[in-house]
Amino acid sequence: MRTTDVLWADATEIYEAILAHPFVTGLTDGTLPHSAFRHYIVQDAHYLRGYARALALCAAKAPDEHALTMFCAHAGGAIAAEQELHTELLGTLDLTAEAAAALPVAPATQAYVSYLLAAAYSGSYAEAVAAVLPCYWIYARVGEHLVEAGSPDPLYARWIATYGGAEFQQVVDDVLAATDAIGETVSAAELARMRHHFTTTSRYEWMFWDGGYREETWPV
Repeated sequence: MRTTDVLWADATEIYEAILAHPFVTGLTDGTLPHSAFRHYIVQDAHYLRGYARALALCAAKAPDEHALTMFCAHAGGAIAAEQELHTELLGTLDLTAEAAAALPVAPATQAYVSYLLAAAYSGSYAEAVAAVLPCYWIYARVGEHLVEAGSPDPLYARWIATYGGAEFQQVVDDVLAATDAIGETVSAAELARMRHHFTTTSRYEWMFWDGGYREETWPV
């Protein structure tokens, strides 16, 4: 059984909960308020800065030049996505990138990024990759699911096209292949740690969607 099969089996119920979440269903039926999507995009911009650092740590710990090059490219790509897609979407939502950067980081965003960086800094290469993998994989699976349904809202259709496209899927496929290569060498104890990180950050993915839907702020 491939390592990716083991990891996905652990997170299947989480993924199904994401698909059923009103933020995600609201993208395809057009009922998601623009204010909630705006909140999500702002938080995603904050998140991607931390995610790029976690990817850079994967690159730093990579055992070969192929993985090193791949994760370096993806770290740069995360910043490029923030600058390009977010600038376009935020402009549609009457918010500049500079104004978005000045808005507070929400609790789920702070917790997710903190966990990612802690796992990537303190763990092995295998643990770091397992921690960053759900953001790749779940977005690709959600994008693939949403593309089939489409959206009556052009703003949401633009977002869906990005994550449901073949270009992004190829990026994800490369990371899945790297994960399976890792799985051929890790011990049972390290695989257990990979599974823990993958499941935890999958849960944070659900929390991130939920925080966007609720337009989450700090309670005190």
